[in-house]
Amino acid sequence: MSTQDDEVIESEFMRATGLVMTEITATKVTGYAELGPRQHQPHGIVHGGVYCAIIETVASTGAFTAVADQGKVVVGVHNATDFLRAVSEARATVVGEPLFQGRTQQLWQVVITNDANSKELARGQVRLAVIDRPS
Repeated sequence: MSTQDDEVIESEFMRATGLVMTEITATKVTGYAELGPRQHQPHGIVHGGVYCAIIETVASTGAFTAVADQGKVVVGVHNATDFLRAVSEARATVVGEPLFQGRTQQLWQVVITNDANSKELARGQVRLAVIDRPS
């Protein structure tokens, strides 16, 4: 999901991640993801790229929310995602919070946790540059 003029725009790619954001603020983004066969890699577990996409989307959404009223947007410049546990299927809680929000950059941390056992599946940090909204 990307944000443009305060509207969430969905794409097939974002729908495929299973991500649903339930709270979006400038300092916290929460939601969940239904993970299963649609997101499998060839060996029957959730593909790491799904976690990367969820983490970057949550961080970007929160960071954008923090600067939208200033006529700014954000662009991701670095995504470091750690894959902690493999699963074939899970409903996972997603929580993103900023570690730093400055004038020219933000750093967000996002954690994805398996609802069934409260164990972390993945966690990542995304650094975003704050830039003027393109004309």
